[in-house]
Amino acid sequence: MSLSSNILIVEDEPAIAELLAMNLQHAGHCPIRAGSAEEALRVIRDVLPDVLLIDWMLPGMSGVALARALRTDARTKAIPIIMLTARSEEGDKVQGLDAGADDYITKPFSPKELLARIRAVLRRRAPQLTAEQVQIGGLSVDPSSRRALFKKPGSEPLEIRLGPTEFKLLHYLMAHPERVHSRGALLDKVWGDHVFIEERTVDVHIKRLREALSPVQCAEMVETVRGAGYRFTAQSRSPQVSAA
Repeated sequence: MSLSSNILIVEDEPAIAELLAMNLQHAGHCPIRAGSAEEALRVIRDVLPDVLLIDWMLPGMSGVALARALRTDARTKAIPIIMLTARSEEGDKVQGLDAGADDYITKPFSPKELLARIRAVLRRRAPQLTAEQVQIGGLSVDPSSRRALFKKPGSEPLEIRLGPTEFKLLHYLMAHPERVHSRGALLDKVWGDHVFIEERTVDVHIKRLREALSPVQCAEMVETVRGAGYRFTAQSRSPQVSAA
């Protein structure tokens, strides 16, 4: 199971949109609905989704035109797009892909197929969002159960309470230990390079992460490398780094 993603469904048929939303929610995602391309653009102005599911035939602006518009905007050009359509001819598929779609799925389709396609574009878009468990020392994170645990030898594991962003941040840092990650790199790898937020946001979440790790004496494993960024380590600190 992958980490939860915000998925915008652009579909004008309420019954289909509801069915899609139910399946996405059941799979652990957060569905957002828009009944037209124009409504989708208004939604995207406020919230950038992780994936777009766009119906080809929409009232007003078509799904293909919407995909083209999103691909010409620097803010939205990297968001994965899956076209949903009853058109199955090769020429239609080529047109959809040429408009900027990452994938194309013809109706009718099974929920399992759609979820597999979503997982595939998410892996291509953000390969760090995996379901692999990572363990360093007594600290472990498991995205499949969304749990972070700390265990001392001979004692019961303690669960560490983390917010969704802190969880993803810890998982990414632990999956790439002993490497220095700049704030910009963490924004790209944890938040996604299509999200436009300030680099100091990383500092806020690092502070929250350390506060959550403090009760199990693991806060110092998240090091500040002055002038460079952050690093996760199980080693003792050197004079060039600090946990501040």
